[in-house]
Amino acid sequence: MPIPLYNSKERNLLTLGILIVLGAFIVYSIRGIFGALLGTMVMYTIFRPILLHLVLKWKWKRSVAAIFIILFSFLVIVLPILGVSSMVITKVGKLQENTQWIQETINKINEFAGDKLGQPDLMADGLRNIVNSAGSIFTSLLSGAADLVLSLSVMYFLLYFVLVEYKQFEAGLLRYSPFRQENALRFGRELRNITYSNVLGQGFIAMLQGALVTLGYVIFNFDDPVFWGIICAILSFIPVLGAPLVFVPASLLAIAQGNSFDGIGMLLFGFIIITNIDNVLRLVIAKRVGNIHPIITIIGVIIGIPLFGLMGLVYGPLLLSYFLITVKIYETNKIAEKRLERLQKEGAFHKNNPLE
Repeated sequence: MPIPLYNSKERNLLTLGILIVLGAFIVYSIRGIFGALLGTMVMYTIFRPILLHLVLKWKWKRSVAAIFIILFSFLVIVLPILGVSSMVITKVGKLQENTQWIQETINKINEFAGDKLGQPDLMADGLRNIVNSAGSIFTSLLSGAADLVLSLSVMYFLLYFVLVEYKQFEAGLLRYSPFRQENALRFGRELRNITYSNVLGQGFIAMLQGALVTLGYVIFNFDDPVFWGIICAILSFIPVLGAPLVFVPASLLAIAQGNSFDGIGMLLFGFIIITNIDNVLRLVIAKRVGNIHPIITIIGVIIGIPLFGLMGLVYGPLLLSYFLITVKIYETNKIAEKRLERLQKEGAFHKNNPLE
């Protein structure tokens, strides 16, 4: 019988190395559908209570409940997002074609800034920068539109099996989690709260702010109130800055055109009502559900948009929040390990010194 080349420890190390290499290849291969995987987790977290109610209370078959949830989520979440995206793409395309309107706007701001501020090119240069930045942002947001169908298909395919086999899925998460069971359960609770806060809470704030901007545009006679309300709802996922990015430039433009009453009125309406609604609701959501610091949200949006396109407004902050939760649990584990080591040393010391 030949002598084994490796001992047991070396075999385990080699097996671990092979797993790491194969895992890296798998992660690299699925990088294109990472958004779909994250979307599956978000959708499962949101609709898990409904699934349990349908299966445990109403005694539905799990397959029927899963199909119902998929259809419901598509009608309530995905279909409106697709409609809004189509509308935004069409409108942005028309604005980009209408270069004369942009030049006329710059000329009017030039005239206003030159007369009132003595800086004839200051606001115009700023507007050009805003236009260029907005164009690049929307290009980044819409660049993932071609992969949207694939991502949705993968997400719902995975979501169906996760919902049907939810017991096995959750048991597998606990089994293969690197955390202790109590920390894994804590991670699940915080993940759920952060998801509710960012998706449901922030989604409600975005819709409300978008509706208020639409109302303000109607009251103060601004053009395209519905379109700009939708843009505000999208940008409202950026805390503090979102809504003002819509109503402040429009108000300043109205003032530059000589319509001071409507411009000042929209500014007051925006800062007194729309912005404060955002601040109040964020405090309520943070207290009742979960808190995502505005800095985390902004950094998450910056990370998420290049990775996930439009959905990066949601996925980016979530991903960063999940990372920070993992760091927090890691720190808790390290503190617990140090405490255990200290107790073990103290126990060994007292055992070796029975007279104390």
